[in-house]
Amino acid sequence: MSLEDDQETSGGYGGTGHTRTRLPDRSGDVYGGARRGRSPSRSLVTVVGVIVLLIAAIAFANRGEDDPGTTPSSGSQPDASSTAASGEKPVQSKSGDIPTGFAQDEQGAGSAAANYAAALGSDGMFNASRRHEIVQTIAAPASVDRLQSGFDSDYSAAFFKRIGLTDSGSAPAGTTFVNRTMPAGTKVTSLNNDAATVEVWCNGLFGLAGADSTNPVTSSWFTVTMKLAWSDSDWKVVESSQKTGPTPVTGDNPISGSAEIGEAVQEFGGFTYAR
Repeated sequence: MSLEDDQETSGGYGGTGHTRTRLPDRSGDVYGGARRGRSPSRSLVTVVGVIVLLIAAIAFANRGEDDPGTTPSSGSQPDASSTAASGEKPVQSKSGDIPTGFAQDEQGAGSAAANYAAALGSDGMFNASRRHEIVQTIAAPASVDRLQSGFDSDYSAAFFKRIGLTDSGSAPAGTTFVNRTMPAGTKVTSLNNDAATVEVWCNGLFGLAGADSTNPVTSSWFTVTMKLAWSDSDWKVVESSQKTGPTPVTGDNPISGSAEIGEAVQEFGGFTYAR
């Protein structure tokens, strides 16, 4: 099943995307908006006080750094399940655009699942040859044919037509196709030397950016569950599934125009998700 095939078109583009700054209303200011000067001595005392505080803060933050015998307490060590970077074995290799060579531990399994979710939720899945490359890279040997057949069935000409793409999965002239998955966090629910199950909480962008688009780019939240197997010194996908949410409350940001969205997707690259 495609990571984005349950998207629905909703809303449209509008607004300029500019931020308005509301200045103080001085219409009732008895001084006509003019600022009153402060006493030079008071200003000097304030500045000196701020400098002293900054120096104290810096000294406190750097305390122990110059002492080679100082070791951090165990309570300051990062939690392996947090989203903060804490990897003992960072990924150093790639197959195409997909990171490979993950560690055979909890962090490695989480990083593998996050990167694989991003790959399976990319616009590359809408191109047959690129889709096959992705599946060949991330799938466990025993699961390659099954996964590839399933994805080929999902990414059909009928599906492309329904979301406004050409029969080959390309964006119509004058539009930019957007399909990007951005993992927000991972949770390893089971793990042993040979297998792992990982849930990846994701935010996704999906749609066509263009003045005449009837399927504008929308944002969604979903969780991808991946079953991984340790194969050929790396984690590989055995199967994956997806469910909606958890979904946070939408903010009050102004909606950007289609041109701005299209430019952003082309100008801002993605990340390698590794602890």
